Amino acid sequence: QVQLVESGGGLVQAGGSLRLSCQVSGRAFNGYVMGWFRQAPGKEREFVTSIGWSTGITLYAGSVKGRFTISRDSAQNTVSLQINNLKPEDTAVYYCAARGPGTGSFRYWGQGTQVTISS
Repeated sequence: QVQLVESGGGLVQAGGSLRLSCQVSGRAFNGYVMGWFRQAPGKEREFVTSIGWSTGITLYAGSVKGRFTISRDSAQNTVSLQINNLKPEDTAVYYCAARGPGTGSFRYWGQGTQVTISS
């Protein structure tokens, strides 16, 4: 059974940095795409970034490009999200997700980690 567990959220001042981690387990993830999404208060969940587990190919939402960096460590079975120059509008619950090969949607989700940015 695939499990995704996020950590690293917290309260940070604007301009600061944060590193979120997602521990993945339950199967081999070759061919999977791992993603980060976020949901701000009163808004729908939105795509932030993704990375191919095998290829390392990354994709970013335009709103975070240049400040967010996704990476994966296949030895540690983790997916990380480095966030720099945090802004109040980055306040949200951040979710880690996994999409299997040949599927069009992210089927597996973590429980989320809260990120709050103070101005």
